[in-house]
Amino acid sequence: MFKTIADPAECEVRSVIRFLNAKKVKPAEIHRQLVKIYGENLMTDRMVRKWVRQLKDGRTNGHDEARSGRPSVVNDSLVAKVNEKIRDNRRFTIRMLFDEFPQISKICFA
Repeated sequence: MFKTIADPAECEVRSVIRFLNAKKVKPAEIHRQLVKIYGENLMTDRMVRKWVRQLKDGRTNGHDEARSGRPSVVNDSLVAKVNEKIRDNRRFTIRMLFDEFPQISKICFA
């Protein structure tokens, strides 16, 4: 029996795909092995095939590529503060959260 690995980093899984692809393992078998070790909700077969295609096209990096756009303001400290506010007042509304934490867009709470 295999021990499952919970909550792996995306780059870790992509590195495993790269490794198995280099060993000429077929995408369906790569997906089957990933599910066996990392669990059912890891990555779809379709996404594994996409990564194999990208690797065959010359991609060598398993990390996400930099994207333009507004950087996220969400961090562990902010999440802890929001959780604390909600625990202190279970009737805390989205509007009250927005008033308390104006750096977060109301869209984040939708």
